[in-house]
Amino acid sequence: MKTAMYALGRLKAGTMNKTEAAYDQHLALLQHAGQILWRRFEGLKLRLADNTFYTPDFAVMAADGVIECHEVKGYWQDDARAKIKIAAAQYPFRFLAVIARTQKQGGGWDMEIF
Repeated sequence: MKTAMYALGRLKAGTMNKTEAAYDQHLALLQHAGQILWRRFEGLKLRLADNTFYTPDFAVMAADGVIECHEVKGYWQDDARAKIKIAAAQYPFRFLAVIARTQKQGGGWDMEIF
């Protein structure tokens, strides 16, 4: 039997959900350790086509000076995966999908580079 999935709605722009807030804490530790130089939640808005934009969850400057776009997900929906792939093809940034591991999996983060 399939379980119905209902949209929870999007939080107000500039507001982090619990997974994004946890990832922001992770980024803060990386920044303190010097592994990243800068981070900003919803810091970039990229135009993909007319009236089509992509706003990564986090804009990050890595220690090597490369700008990265981090997309934090609990799970993927097809339209979100398509947008990050299109953005990665159009812009000279490093694009990463970040997925939270469950406590049973040991916690932490899995990363996929586009």
